[in-house]
Amino acid sequence: MTTTLPQLPFDRPGVLDIAPLYAELRERAPVTAVRTATGDPAWLVTGYAECRALFADPRLGRSHPDPANASRVSGSAILGGPMMGDPETEHAQHQIMRKLLAPAFSARRMQRLRGHVDALVAATLDDLQAHGSPADLHELVSLPIPILVICELLGVPYADRDRFRAWSEGAGRLDDPAFAQKSLYALVQYVQGLIERKRADPGEDVLTDLAAAGPEHDGRSAGLAAALLFAGHETTVTRIDVGTLLLLRQQRWEPAGPEVVEEILRLAAPGGSGLPRYAHADVEIAGVTIRQGDCVVLAPAAANRDPGTFAAPEAFEPGRDTAHLSFGYGPRFCIGASLARVELQAVFTALPARFPTLQVVPGELRLRADLLTGGLDALPVTW
Repeated sequence: MTTTLPQLPFDRPGVLDIAPLYAELRERAPVTAVRTATGDPAWLVTGYAECRALFADPRLGRSHPDPANASRVSGSAILGGPMMGDPETEHAQHQIMRKLLAPAFSARRMQRLRGHVDALVAATLDDLQAHGSPADLHELVSLPIPILVICELLGVPYADRDRFRAWSEGAGRLDDPAFAQKSLYALVQYVQGLIERKRADPGEDVLTDLAAAGPEHDGRSAGLAAALLFAGHETTVTRIDVGTLLLLRQQRWEPAGPEVVEEILRLAAPGGSGLPRYAHADVEIAGVTIRQGDCVVLAPAAANRDPGTFAAPEAFEPGRDTAHLSFGYGPRFCIGASLARVELQAVFTALPARFPTLQVVPGELRLRADLLTGGLDALPVTW
């Protein structure tokens, strides 16, 4: 008898919920065989301990020796399948680029940036106030703040925001692989042009740091910077939207401290896709053997709700002892984590203080099922 495997993405009951099937599968086995959205075989990891261990396992990577025949998780050009590169040198190359970027994204530099982010948030909330109630919080707050911040940090002209935003969103499309690849190519070419300009006209920004590595690294640097531009605003936009909904639902609409932001990060799951990895060697874990070349889908949203790690995992309880996995773990821990925390703390300190009577306009909120990062297409509010 042929067993039909569960296929991603799973149905979810609401904007603030993840699919119940994650919990059902984790109860059976924290590492289980599934089909991806493209119909390819993969291992889905839903347990906290297993997800954390595999994040840090050097036998897994983002490259594949035969990328044309590797399992894909979606049609997205970003995190939809294996990245180009040699599995033998992937980790070393990753460390080189990460070392180059580390000073720009250090916690110390992010703390120095905090005052400037606070000012950007205040100015954006002035615009929201001037617009008046009702308003689309997504369009007027959640979207512009991360774009402003990442533009200044990377050295990308804010005036180009409509162009790179369109390419970024296109690269994350789940339902049109050809369009996603075309969009990613345009985004990388755009960033490579900026790097070349920074070599002639340097500034105090990340693209200048990458330009200093030399022209021979421009191709790799442009790909990395494009990924930073994508992740540096797309993911934060979605978490401002979802964080607002979480705080309002929990009746915690008041200036939020760091512990509240960490709980938002643990529970926020605006997208329905996991993070793909590929086994560079056989891996034994949780009673299964992941074979070399197999696709592994790490699901931090499910791991962050593992009852074996988090008591009352669905409850909003700031100050938990165990760290969430929303930024990953180990060598590939998200380099922009400190930046995201600074932005979210600034927003959720200032927004409730300025708009203490904020409410979501009654009606159905629509999740973007066609995008890698998910999130909302609008968040209508009144005050």
